[in-house]
Amino acid sequence: MAYGLRSIGQVLSVLKGDFPDVSISKIRFLESEGLISPERAPSGYRRYAESDIARLRYILTVQKSHYLPLKVIREHLEAMDRGEEPPRLEPLTGAAAVTEVPSVTAGNGNGPQPRSSKRPIRITRRELLELSGLSEGSLAELERHALVNPRRGTVYYGRDALTVAVAARKLAAYGMDARHLRVVKQAAEREVGLIEQAIAPHLRRSQSPHQLAQEVTQIVMHAHAAIMRSTMPQ
Repeated sequence: MAYGLRSIGQVLSVLKGDFPDVSISKIRFLESEGLISPERAPSGYRRYAESDIARLRYILTVQKSHYLPLKVIREHLEAMDRGEEPPRLEPLTGAAAVTEVPSVTAGNGNGPQPRSSKRPIRITRRELLELSGLSEGSLAELERHALVNPRRGTVYYGRDALTVAVAARKLAAYGMDARHLRVVKQAAEREVGLIEQAIAPHLRRSQSPHQLAQEVTQIVMHAHAAIMRSTMPQ
């Protein structure tokens, strides 16, 4: 092996500490998308230079912290290849990493806390599979139960679809599958119905109907989380 070059297994070991969900299949996927181009030994095996590893770190970091789709990441890499600085990315306030499932935090007793501002994301089905770590079969099952859907009128998925997909992967370790999440969906639908019924008389008088709905939803979410905590065995 040429000095300084690493095998894909060695690269995986280097990256695992900072990116626990990275896998050999993900590294190969990024190569198939043209984002990295490792050398090939005469035997055909991939050989990664330090510059390849740094490139992988950049890709995984912006995916994890900023939910950037591959098209945008490719544009950043092309700018870097031209010797330019990549666009500066502002931190997403309160955004959880892709590998984390956002949680509802309790308020301070003075009403619901404002939601963190999170920019919308738009990812393809293939990117959803890669980012969430779900298998094609698991995602298809979630879709069959209408737990994960593309945005209305598009073929792209948003942040909520990614959150549900990551949650489903994590819950699978505890024996929970799409059928169990369907129960969660049914409970959520009942709560949405309750909220719609409660705010209906107030919508005509409200100058911001959407904000009103969001505020009541946040209150119900806080109550839901508190009731679940109090109901769980101590």
